[in-house]
Amino acid sequence: MVIKMVLTIPMMLPVVIPGMMTVSCLSLFYCMKPESGRKERLADFEKYYIAHRGFHNNEEGCPENSLPAFRRAAKMGYGIELDVQLTKDKRPVVFHDYDLKRAVGADRMVEDCTYEELKAYGLFGTKERIPLLEEVLSAVGGRVPLVVEIKAERKYRELCEIVAACLDRYSGLYCMESFSPLAVRWFKKNRPHVLRGQLATNHRREGLKTPWPAQLVLTNCLLNAWSGPDFIAYNCRFSESLAVRLMRRIHKCKMAAWTIKSQKDLEKQRKRFDLFIFDSFRPGEEKERKEE
Repeated sequence: MVIKMVLTIPMMLPVVIPGMMTVSCLSLFYCMKPESGRKERLADFEKYYIAHRGFHNNEEGCPENSLPAFRRAAKMGYGIELDVQLTKDKRPVVFHDYDLKRAVGADRMVEDCTYEELKAYGLFGTKERIPLLEEVLSAVGGRVPLVVEIKAERKYRELCEIVAACLDRYSGLYCMESFSPLAVRWFKKNRPHVLRGQLATNHRREGLKTPWPAQLVLTNCLLNAWSGPDFIAYNCRFSESLAVRLMRRIHKCKMAAWTIKSQKDLEKQRKRFDLFIFDSFRPGEEKERKEE
C-alpha cells in the first residue's frame, strides 16, 4: 500500500502544485483587501489637493510642519497632511523626523526631549517653533481636511491614545494614516468612525533596511485584511508595482499618492490615484500661466 502511494505522487504533482499556487495567490489577494464599505466618505477629501506638511518653503521662512505653513495651506484652500509624535513628557507635537538634525541642527531624538526643551529650537533657522497638535488644530479650525500621520515607530498604543483623545475634541474633517498596521488596527478597534489610511512604499527599491519578511508584508500591504484601512497611501514613485495594480484593479481600492512633486507628475498619476499629497509646487499653477 505504501509503495503504491509513493508511486502515485509523481502523477499527482501536476494537479497538487497548481492547486497550491492558486490557493496561495488567493490568500495573498485576500490579505491585501482593505475596508470597502466607506469609500463615499473619502469624497470630501478628494475635492482637495493635500499640502504635504503644509504649504511650506524651508528656504523662504515658512518651514514644513509649522503654523504659518498650515495657515497658508488653509488660506489657499488646500487640505493638509501633518505628522504627529510624542515628546518625552507625552505631548503630541507636529514634526516629521524622529531626530532633530535636519530641521533644527540638534543631535537629539524628539522622544528624548520635553516640549519645553523643543520650544528652544527654531525650525530651519527661523523663529518658528515645533507646534503642538492642538495648536495646529486651532490654527486650521476646520477650514480644510486634515490627513494626520501617526508616527508610530515603536510605542504605537500610547501615541494613538493621546492623539485620538486630542482629535476627539476637533470638529473639523480629518482622517488618520500610518506606516504602522498596528496603529491602523488600533483606530479600527478604538475609533471605528475615523477614516484610516495605510501608508506604504517599496522598501527594497527605496533602499530601506527592513528585514526581508517585513519588506514583503509591508511593501505588498499584506496586513490590510487584519488592520482594516479605508485607503492606501502609496509612494507614487512605485505606482507601477504589482501591489498597487492588484489593489487598484482587483479590490477597487481608494489610493492616495505621496508625494507629488510637479504638475507633470500630478497629471501622470491622475488615473492611478484618487487623492494627491503634493510638495514643492502649486497644483494648477502651470495651467494658469498657459491660460494667461
